Amino acid sequence: MVRSLLIIPLLAAAGGGVWLARGALLRWRDLRAAETYELAGEQRPMLLRAAGAMVCGVCVTVLTLLTALGTFGALSGGGADASIGSAGSLPDGFDDRFGDRFDDGQAGAGGGRQAAPPVDPAAAPAAGAAPAAVPAVPTPSPVPVVSRFDSVGHPGGGELLQSAVPGPDGHPRNVRVWLPAQYAKDPNARFPVVVMQAATPRKTADAEVPDVFEGLASAVQSAKGKPFILVAPEAPNGTAHPCELVAAAPMAVADDAALRTTIAATFRTLPPGPAGWGTLGVEDGAPCAAAAGLARPDLYGAAAAVSGRYDAAALARTGAEAPATGTPRLLLAAGKADTAGLDAARKLQAALRGGTGAAARAEVRISDNATDYSAERIRLRLVRQAAQFLGEALGKAS
Repeated sequence: MVRSLLIIPLLAAAGGGVWLARGALLRWRDLRAAETYELAGEQRPMLLRAAGAMVCGVCVTVLTLLTALGTFGALSGGGADASIGSAGSLPDGFDDRFGDRFDDGQAGAGGGRQAAPPVDPAAAPAAGAAPAAVPAVPTPSPVPVVSRFDSVGHPGGGELLQSAVPGPDGHPRNVRVWLPAQYAKDPNARFPVVVMQAATPRKTADAEVPDVFEGLASAVQSAKGKPFILVAPEAPNGTAHPCELVAAAPMAVADDAALRTTIAATFRTLPPGPAGWGTLGVEDGAPCAAAAGLARPDLYGAAAAVSGRYDAAALARTGAEAPATGTPRLLLAAGKADTAGLDAARKLQAALRGGTGAAARAEVRISDNATDYSAERIRLRLVRQAAQFLGEALGKAS
């Protein structure tokens, strides 16, 4: 009895310790992420959670020792259970709480066992009849994954949040979500989603292109784009250049069912699918976006690749092997002075036109008119064009 009572606070302390430790880790990640945007973070919540986790750890240790000592004492004092197993009958005065374990349908002559309840003849099966089938237990439907996203900044007038979401390998990875300013202004609206592909292992795309939020916000402010939610998952590890593999293995792109389920269950988004979800890649992440849009037109209604370099033949094969449903819609954008980028875009467009399957059906647009006085300004203009293209393709908030 004492051992059973100790298990309850032991489990409570263990669960509380895990919750507090996870909270401390998330707060620590928030502080690290805030440094990226030169924001001041408060360390007190992280320290309080860490201290609470340590206290819970001490409690778990003490309760575990007490439970182990109680178990050892029960084994060394043995007797009642052993006598039952060896004698095959209950000793006089044995508590009838255990009568249902050993009931054979007859009342004991002085024991504590209870007689079996009478059987209703009408309910009993006839002789030789097959036993009634046991009703199948319904399988519960999967519960959507809802993660806690913590705010790490407000770039571009919106809100940037971060959380850890399980990846395809089951290990957690950082995922950042940018909500446009319109998300807070209209609590009933649902927004399209754009997955932004990263090209550096263990980094999110916004770390590579920090001005992407300003480009998205300026497109909406200039009435040339419609607001959408930007999701930036951490790129997978295993190679120095993940986007070099996507033409041969496009599903290596860091977008998966767990990510879509988590985002759709946590935020007010349009349902995952080509009507409401798209993908974006800038510079080294552009091949990832092109491959994702060509490989899964049934999931992404549009893909925008900015200032990329592409393996045209491999991407044409990727499009040819895509599902029969859906038509890939692809924007290939590069600065007016980026001759190498425009040449790569035109070669990819020609390879897709000469391909088969979904590759031949692909609607490819090339943007080659962006120009400005600096590379950063040109990239900002290209991101603005990509936001306009994706907003038109995916529709406005509903």
